[in-house]
Amino acid sequence: MMYLYAARNFSTLVGLASPEPMANMYDAKYFRATWVLTALDAGFWTAMKIRKKWIRDIASLVFSLFYLVSAERADEKVRKVRGALTVEHLRVSWNKGTTPYLRAVQNLMRPRFTRWPPRAIRIPRPSTSDYKEPVSAWLYYDGPISDLEHINKMILDVPGGGFVAMDPRCNDDKLFAWAGKTGLPVLSLDYKKAPEFPYPYALNECFDVYTTIIRSKGRCIGMSGMEIPKVVVTGDSAGGNLATAMTLMIIESTTNRRQSPIQTELPVPVGLVLLYPGLDMNIGNWMSDEQMSLIKDRRMRVTNKDYLRRKSMQYNDLVGTPHQSDDEDEEPSGLAPGAKPSKSENTANESELRSPHPEYSHANRQTWAKTQSSTAVSNRDAKSTSHRPEPMQTRLAMASMISYFNDRVLTPEMMRAMIILYIGPHNRPDFSQDYLLSPILAPDFLLQKFPKTYFLTGERDPLVDDTVIFAGRLRRVKHAFHSQRASQGMKGLDDITDFDEKEVAEVVLIPGISHGFTQFPSLYPPAWKLIDRCARWAVDLHNTAELRMKREQQRMSQRHHVRTESSGDEDRPLEINMTKMRSRTISDEAKAKSKNPEPAGDESEIEKPNGNSKRRKPNGKSGFGQKSKSFVKLDSSDDLLGRRMQGLAGPLTGAHDED
Repeated sequence: MMYLYAARNFSTLVGLASPEPMANMYDAKYFRATWVLTALDAGFWTAMKIRKKWIRDIASLVFSLFYLVSAERADEKVRKVRGALTVEHLRVSWNKGTTPYLRAVQNLMRPRFTRWPPRAIRIPRPSTSDYKEPVSAWLYYDGPISDLEHINKMILDVPGGGFVAMDPRCNDDKLFAWAGKTGLPVLSLDYKKAPEFPYPYALNECFDVYTTIIRSKGRCIGMSGMEIPKVVVTGDSAGGNLATAMTLMIIESTTNRRQSPIQTELPVPVGLVLLYPGLDMNIGNWMSDEQMSLIKDRRMRVTNKDYLRRKSMQYNDLVGTPHQSDDEDEEPSGLAPGAKPSKSENTANESELRSPHPEYSHANRQTWAKTQSSTAVSNRDAKSTSHRPEPMQTRLAMASMISYFNDRVLTPEMMRAMIILYIGPHNRPDFSQDYLLSPILAPDFLLQKFPKTYFLTGERDPLVDDTVIFAGRLRRVKHAFHSQRASQGMKGLDDITDFDEKEVAEVVLIPGISHGFTQFPSLYPPAWKLIDRCARWAVDLHNTAELRMKREQQRMSQRHHVRTESSGDEDRPLEINMTKMRSRTISDEAKAKSKNPEPAGDESEIEKPNGNSKRRKPNGKSGFGQKSKSFVKLDSSDDLLGRRMQGLAGPLTGAHDED
């Protein structure tokens, strides 16, 4: 066998073969992992027509071993199959980790993170949903279900798989690690796949599960139901698309929610962790000026340095230019490095905030700045009839999907197939407006309320543009919103003196790797550290949300303390309006005090060990039992009318605290 291999690969062994271009594109460990994945894909696709399952499983491994030796044959097989992909090819390739033999190998190579296996559960739909069938999911938790009664935090994971394949069990490595590292329950959704259930069925499943978790206060997964759980949402690849679109639906439902005492308002997740998400369903060739302005933002040069350098060198690599041109470091926007945006830029009208932004997508390319630039060219020389190039605003750069079209994990043919299958034959969405299909189009008013998001993507990923552009949009919208509030003198509980971009989004681009690295940490060992980093991010998001809640409670208690120490004149209008019921109030209050005496003090909340709170009533504030303080002597009728209007408007404007 060794002699056969040496004979077939003699030129490679002696160094006469042409270099493999993909080997220079990727990190050595990642390229070795993709070499094994290509052999597995070729082997499983070769054996997929065998009807007997046990024979097919054995034959798949035998063919895979053959393709490990014959790497060129494996590449040729994969290339031919990807040229005529079907949904069965995608499912055989991405679900191969669930076959019995490969699963046994993965279980042997995976470190033991938990002592408890995952549990299959079904989440009921909320009453407001159009669907009634429960949603399947897998619960990963290192402990018995009874322990969940003492937990009010969780991770909601939306797995990827191109919308057509891969259930949560294909992500056992990642989910077991998260459950063991964080100590939190990890609920991974087994949503229905396309093409049997096209868009937006899977998105509605994710939204319904989140709604049920909030309205049941976690009872649907075994929590106590005493308080609303805090949720961190995660998603990879297509799951990142669903997780982001679900968050936009939550924000939109809260914004447009009709006031109803029955329905519980959906709180926004405390944060998101997105792994190489696909946020744009439009496959384009070129980067627009708006996209490049987000990427070349001077505040993000450290994060996007290597990523931007490779985009800038695409033309130079073709023509052999040895260095960058002098205009690479110029600001693409019209702002100087220290300049501040104008007031008109800060105050956008309502229609602009609520409209999608196709200029940040690959849809409808090059239609925004062209009219203005062509007019400038025509005004410069009206006599000339020759066509002239447009003035350059940013260097010509290709989209990452086209730059890495030879990717060994995700190719344009696979993206095309996934999008067609996900949309379905009976849907015709507007690719330039539907921000639930392409979250990169989201309106500004939704991004203003978007929670903090962590992004983890390979630098050579065909979807890396989606990560960088969406993170840039989040920073720009949040910064403009913060500047607008500061200019108007509006302060909220979460406002800070200086805008911190790390509180909005953090992007980590891993050099030398591409897509799906958390799916095969057994083949790519550095992925374990990246999975641990995501677990730390989830814990940090929960800790930050807890600290923010404590600060809000302290500020609210301080405000309430100031109100209780206000002058007696401010509280007297409330007493004057209720003098007709004075006798009945005195008797009722006397009975209540005799039955339940409590010490005097301000209204506060006493925390119990299990996380519940007991409210203590204030004593002596309204003064119904003190006759000398129940009436006020007024100087004139004008004083009476003024104080009466103040008493009526006080509860509406929040100027007074009525008990």
